Amino acid sequence: MTTLYGLKNCDTCKKAQNWLKRFGIAYAFVDVRESPQAPETFVAWKDAVGGWDALINKSSTTWRNLPPNRKTPGSDAEWKLLLREHPTLVKRPLVAMDDGSIHQGFSDNGFKKLFEAGK
Repeated sequence: MTTLYGLKNCDTCKKAQNWLKRFGIAYAFVDVRESPQAPETFVAWKDAVGGWDALINKSSTTWRNLPPNRKTPGSDAEWKLLLREHPTLVKRPLVAMDDGSIHQGFSDNGFKKLFEAGK
């Protein structure tokens, strides 16, 4: 089953969930704040999306409010610690597909391609 990771109060996550419901696509929703992910999961996501810079939402309020020294983690261990403390830094929604692939963000056309819907 497809798993959508995000925040229950995130407007983009709500749009993604509504889209999945509209097209009848079964999914599970995981709020990353309420259900913290294992540090190794963050590393796997990072590897799947092309690195820490791709995984992290650097335009978020959480990121902007971090002290400067926290914005330059030098190792996977430091990134894992940062994400354990601030799981909301992950760009959302993050979509984990049945085939193990990971995708980020939501757009109508992007989801149509991803789920081969609306053809």
